Amino acid sequence: MTTALDPAAPPDTRPAAYRWRWAALFVILAAEVMDLLDALVTTIAGPSIQAELGGSESLIQWLGAGYTLAMAVGLITGGRLGDLYGRKRMFMIGAAGFVAASALCAVATTPEMLIGARVLQGLLGAVLLPQGLGMIKEMFPPKEAGAAFGAFGPVMGLSAVGGPILAGWLVDADLLGTGWRMIFLINLPLGLLALLGAAKFLPESRSAQASRLDLGGVALVSAGALLLLYPLVQGRELDWPAWTFVMMAASLPVFLLFGRQQIARRRAGGDPLVEPSLFRRRAFTGGLVAGLAFFSGMIGFGLAFSLYVQLGLGFSPLKAGLASVPQSLGIVIGFGIAGGAGLTRKLGRRLLHLGLAVMAAGTLGFVITLDQAGAGVTPWQLSPALGVFGIGMGLVMAPFFDIILAGVQPHETGSAAGTLTAVQQLGGAIGIALLGTLFFDTVRFGPLGPDPTSFADAMHLVLWVEVALLAVTFLAAFLLPRQAREEEHAH
Repeated sequence: MTTALDPAAPPDTRPAAYRWRWAALFVILAAEVMDLLDALVTTIAGPSIQAELGGSESLIQWLGAGYTLAMAVGLITGGRLGDLYGRKRMFMIGAAGFVAASALCAVATTPEMLIGARVLQGLLGAVLLPQGLGMIKEMFPPKEAGAAFGAFGPVMGLSAVGGPILAGWLVDADLLGTGWRMIFLINLPLGLLALLGAAKFLPESRSAQASRLDLGGVALVSAGALLLLYPLVQGRELDWPAWTFVMMAASLPVFLLFGRQQIARRRAGGDPLVEPSLFRRRAFTGGLVAGLAFFSGMIGFGLAFSLYVQLGLGFSPLKAGLASVPQSLGIVIGFGIAGGAGLTRKLGRRLLHLGLAVMAAGTLGFVITLDQAGAGVTPWQLSPALGVFGIGMGLVMAPFFDIILAGVQPHETGSAAGTLTAVQQLGGAIGIALLGTLFFDTVRFGPLGPDPTSFADAMHLVLWVEVALLAVTFLAAFLLPRQAREEEHAH
């Protein structure tokens, strides 16, 4: 064994690990929790918000879709802002802006003001979140990096369990007469603590190979996403005029134009948002299709379930949050099974197929439960199907990104990972728009309000569309590599 006193031993030239790295990790995780809670809270609070502010059913959809769409578009450039201007600086700007946008949400007096504030929240969250991952890679030595990244799973799992309950409790508790507004006001102390922690513990950090922003690419991908989502959400209310279909059709050539612009920018020596060579990788294109279908179904189902139990079954926001706990616990269990049993290494791509099959079984179990229990269904009756559905989600999500990234070259990994994260958010926005629209389109409204029995019909339709999206994901997964890279498991 070589010791430090051995004159033959080469000097250790590695820089010392950052002193405050574990405190800094806590600050980064706090920001992640704040974002995850804000992505979840309006799913539970949506009906209460609409009851106070007015507006149509599309308000509930835009509260989620506006946030996730802005997050998807912003994430494409958020990481590069940190490379250019410093990750600590952009983290603090993002956190301060997120707190300010949360305050705007809390004082909103019209549906339009609240939707605008939610979009601003999403954009600033996209500035905030990518900085943490870059700093973790710099702060932690390789032997500790696995533990640092591994902390995300349990923290995100606890947030997924606690988020709906917290949102429901805050709305029901009506603290200081604030009602639903407290779900945004709670971000003020959390965000200010994150800011103070960032100022004290986060290191100065920026990339040595900072790339210029591709604002033209951002404009094109934003336009394509909006052309697709706006008519999906608003078309039902307007009785689907011809222009809604024209807009959705127009999104395809805009996305194709974005692809050509990315190729041209790379050929001209610039830095594209997405590395064009990725689209020649079967694993990556298959991963995009699988990701869009999977996350559309996952996030869209969450909205539809919340609407069904609150509007159809008359659950309070707190009871609705508690009713979703079996699914959240299932996700945590699924992650634990995948990691603890080493299934990602043993099964590889087959773990995705197994998880999707388990999700489909949970979905069909939900259909059977609705058929048998009818309008008097209870949270306890729904729990088994939701738990199975959640376990399947955890089994799919645990290896998802690692397996897709195994099919790209090492120099493409950064661009691929950023794009897949943005697709995750975009899929969520599409799912909220699509499944939310199908849900409301199936509910029958009469002179005295909605027909209570039609909510079960709406949920049935959502569940069958969920099965179809799972099938698309299942087929697209055959395009992915059979195994994740070994070095992914080492971390």
